[in-house]
Amino acid sequence: MANGPARHIVNRINAFKPTADRPFVLGLPTGGTPLTAYKALVEMHKAGEVSFKHVVTFNMDEYVGLPKEHPESYHSFMHRNFFDHVDIPAENINLLNGNAPDIDAECRQYEEKIRSYGKIHLFMGGVGNDGHIALTNRRLRWLPVPVSKR
Repeated sequence: MANGPARHIVNRINAFKPTADRPFVLGLPTGGTPLTAYKALVEMHKAGEVSFKHVVTFNMDEYVGLPKEHPESYHSFMHRNFFDHVDIPAENINLLNGNAPDIDAECRQYEEKIRSYGKIHLFMGGVGNDGHIALTNRRLRWLPVPVSKR
């Protein structure tokens, strides 16, 4: 039996009638929040209720410095819990590269790729038990560090 969020996603994809030239763009979270939905989406796909062949995905977070092959990376998480179980082509999966030599440039390129599709048609957000959205750690802050000339 499908859960509400998964059913909504399937209904939106099917109503959109995506094609190779007009894909449905789906934003996805990681973590514990979406696991039930991913399981239901996989079940609905296996039951023939939905195809992800013409769906393009963008994930909202990734660890910086953790290799994508690491079992705790969000790249591994998404493949283990969703992508490896549906018919989405590898070229339609978009995940941030947490090992890019220039993280700011990686983020800019990621945003540009999203813009190239026009918009995200549906975004499934995840909210942690402490209220965080995406991968944030309230104990850590990013601060710009000026480069001094010595």
